[in-house]
Amino acid sequence: MIASHDAVTLAQFGPRAEAYVGSAVHASGPDLEELKLVAADAQPARALDLGCGGGHVSYCLAPHAREVIAVDLSSDMLSAVRATAKQRGLENVSTCQAPAESLPFADGTFDLVACRFSAHHWRDFDRGIAEARRVTRRGAQAVFIDVIAPARPLLDTHLQAVELLRDTSHVRDYAIGEWIATVERAGFVPQSMRRHRVRLDFTTWVERMRTPEPLVAAIRALQAAASQEVADYFGIEPDGSFNIDVLMLRVLA
Repeated sequence: MIASHDAVTLAQFGPRAEAYVGSAVHASGPDLEELKLVAADAQPARALDLGCGGGHVSYCLAPHAREVIAVDLSSDMLSAVRATAKQRGLENVSTCQAPAESLPFADGTFDLVACRFSAHHWRDFDRGIAEARRVTRRGAQAVFIDVIAPARPLLDTHLQAVELLRDTSHVRDYAIGEWIATVERAGFVPQSMRRHRVRLDFTTWVERMRTPEPLVAAIRALQAAASQEVADYFGIEPDGSFNIDVLMLRVLA
């Protein structure tokens, strides 16, 4: 029997929950620092960490919110978030298991919604963003942070290929234009966007997902065969380490 996309995602991420809690790439970054400022200014009564993964957004929001709900498809991820929040004394963090495309909350439930490094796994990107809009209170902010694809097809194809080989639950890294069009269709109004680069250490990157060796070899083969233009853009290093672009998009409901 062929597994559904959600089943593939659960199989990929469930056993890797602790690795994502401890991931340096996920636990830090200028986007998290800015998100802290957003939360400090908003002082939300209820905040949503949509597609929480290792829970780093929840830990960032908790000191500034009355309540934070961390939502993820994986029960293992949620267990890791609960344990980490308890260790950190963050008693206002709770969890809820649900797909991004079908959130079990009433319209306008949240005063702040944040989503970081999750949307590129969603089965239905438009539906997930529409659900984020539905549960955001009118006039409140949502913040989306994710890897973005270059606009040029040559570069986009390379990125999507190595992402999928590394993680079979990968759907798509979206370009900035796709993000803007999708949030606007959902009824959000874009307010600001910032982008920064993140260097991915190749060994850590594939070990975090426990990528099978044949697929690791395929990624390295693609990197070795890449044109100079691709190699220069991603800054591909001899050991396979490379750079990605990350977008932080702030919108108003």
